[in-house]
Amino acid sequence: MVEALNELMEHIEQQLPEEISDSDITKITGLSAHHFKRVFSYMSGMTLTTYIRNRRLSIANEELIHGSSVTDVAFRYGYHSIEGFSRAFREWSGFLPSEVMKNHIQKSFPRFTFYIDIKGGTSMEFKIEEKDAFQIVGVSKRVPVQFEGINQEIVALAQSISEQQRMHMREMGNLYPNHVLNASFNFDDGHLEEEGYLTHMIGFATTREDVYDDLEQISIPKSLWAVFPNCGPFPQTLQETMAKTYAEWLPSSGYELQDLPGISFSKIEMGYENVYSEVWVPIKSKEDKQT
Repeated sequence: MVEALNELMEHIEQQLPEEISDSDITKITGLSAHHFKRVFSYMSGMTLTTYIRNRRLSIANEELIHGSSVTDVAFRYGYHSIEGFSRAFREWSGFLPSEVMKNHIQKSFPRFTFYIDIKGGTSMEFKIEEKDAFQIVGVSKRVPVQFEGINQEIVALAQSISEQQRMHMREMGNLYPNHVLNASFNFDDGHLEEEGYLTHMIGFATTREDVYDDLEQISIPKSLWAVFPNCGPFPQTLQETMAKTYAEWLPSSGYELQDLPGISFSKIEMGYENVYSEVWVPIKSKEDKQT
């Protein structure tokens, strides 16, 4: 996987002024473009689009210093107007292209190189299981994406649930874990950079159809899931498990993500210091040609 990542970085460098195609990504990495972009974001902390834009502007900076005109550089790197390029360049560097040319101001963004960094010998406990189709019945809300700490909008959603809704959810729930689930889906673009919003549902898993007007329902088809149990301080341990799942486990697992909600639950019974949680990741084999 690391070798494929570095091969792709070299391919991007060789074709930096050109758009990289999804087919190129799949051919070089062996992953679907959607899956690779998600893995790349978790590993690097930025989207592939942002990385390529930053590399282009970094090289543009060098070319301006060495005498290239703003017009040539702007159109070489895909901008349709000098104004658009100048605006993007200033947002990235803090300077106008003309200032860079006059004062030889240098700002760089080095290319990425991936390598294996083994730390602490930490293993991840997980199991792969197929779950039959089920529903989640509960309440939902659009909330801001937040990777660390307690998401106060999710807290507000939980606090808004009425006692009647809680009773109805418990009556509907008839599947493991027979406990409140959290499901996240419908992510905005940029969510892997902790930007935008997602839909968050709090509810119970069930095989029954929702019969209550005060609840919502989402349907989950029969699917394969990677289940990661974890125990420790909440929410840090849960969030660390999620991050490691996408950044470390998935790239070497032989699986890729399905376009289904990510699910988790936490049993907070005796405070927040030693909370049992599970992370459910919807997956399919890379060899599975189904879309």
